[in-house]
Amino acid sequence: MPLSFLFAVLLLLSIVGYQLGRNRAVATVDGKISRLHSVPSYYGFYVALWAGLPAFLITILWLVLQGSIVDALVMNSLPAAMTNVSAQELTLLRADVQNLAAGVGASRTPDPSMLNAAAYYLELRSIARWAMTGLAVVIALLALSAARTRIKPALRARNQVERTVNVFLILCSLVAIMTTIGIVMSLLFEALRFFGRVSLFDFLTGLQWSPQTAMRSDQTGAVGAFGAVPLFLGTMLIAVIAMLVAVPVGLMSAIYMSEYAPLRVRSTVKPLLEILAGIPTVVYGFFAALTMAPFIRDVGLALGLSVSSESALAAGLVMGIMIIPFVSSLADDVINAVPQSLRDGSYGLGATKSETIRQVILPAALPGVVGGVLLGFSRAIGETMIVVMAAGLSANLTINPLQAVTTVTVQIASLIKGDQEFDSPKTLSVFGLGLVLFFVTLCLNLVALRVVQKYREKYD
Repeated sequence: MPLSFLFAVLLLLSIVGYQLGRNRAVATVDGKISRLHSVPSYYGFYVALWAGLPAFLITILWLVLQGSIVDALVMNSLPAAMTNVSAQELTLLRADVQNLAAGVGASRTPDPSMLNAAAYYLELRSIARWAMTGLAVVIALLALSAARTRIKPALRARNQVERTVNVFLILCSLVAIMTTIGIVMSLLFEALRFFGRVSLFDFLTGLQWSPQTAMRSDQTGAVGAFGAVPLFLGTMLIAVIAMLVAVPVGLMSAIYMSEYAPLRVRSTVKPLLEILAGIPTVVYGFFAALTMAPFIRDVGLALGLSVSSESALAAGLVMGIMIIPFVSSLADDVINAVPQSLRDGSYGLGATKSETIRQVILPAALPGVVGGVLLGFSRAIGETMIVVMAAGLSANLTINPLQAVTTVTVQIASLIKGDQEFDSPKTLSVFGLGLVLFFVTLCLNLVALRVVQKYREKYD
């Protein structure tokens, strides 16, 4: 039975519970609603929550435990000779049984024991689904009936419903917080494993990046070099080029749309400009690789310059075009939010429109402008597809924008592909890169926050 069907049944029971609770609350006071502690709808929500929430929680708990229990029962049904293996081989065996059950080919020739285990797996999954459905529906019906019998005029339905909603909102906040903590901890622990094999000093100051290491002890010539300076330098080079394009163009376009453009022009230009934000980055990558990079190479050759077929300049220019909507849209909204009284006061003192923009509006809107620039810079640091297609994968130590470079995110994407074993410095190096990138972004946020606080105190 599909899981969506069960949730639909629970939703239907909650709706029925709402109607029953509301009608019973009105009936207990013979239609005199003023005698109720809460309005009738709160009594309906009270019964609806009891009808749906316990069953929903039981379903989620069942789904969390079902997989491990079914897997354990299936593995116990196999002969001991097949299961007395290493943890890695046991994981592969479990995956083969599940693939056979799903009708997908296994990594080995299946024997009768595996076929029987696959059939047993399907049987257990079917039993578990029906048992889960039955248990959830029974719990929902019992809770609905119990909640309906508790409906009385003195029942503080509003308080209990609002308390439940408050707990739900707190749990949602905790999910976001715990997810963030989990991401940081997983990144930190794996990065510490990497720095246990590679010196942190060498990683941060090394000038050569070649993460390929030997797979066996008898292999030579692949000891690995994990100096990340070329990656950091390439990341900053492309990001700076992108911001040199995005910040002036985005800020000037925002000033024009908010201060100079007629309403009809603004209503047309701003949506067209924001279309750029909806274009997939891979499309920008195609444009950079097929149009911008050849154009820059041809221009460079015409000027007698040595230009690589993949260059930081091509990636940075196209990335800057991609970031323009982020800077422009936020700056436009912030400039429009500047109080009209500041403009009127400036005009009253004899300032021109351009002087008012430079000396009054832009300083007052600076916190929002800094936020937009920060958002664009973070987007530039984290961009991958444009760099892969226009700047390449070469970790060159150069600040020449006409040469090929690579970035931190591109190396992370290139090193983590497919099923990887996290037991080599090559694979673990991506966590070291990610940790450094995390701290760089954090520092940028702190600096921007300080700027925002300083100028906000001045203009509030």
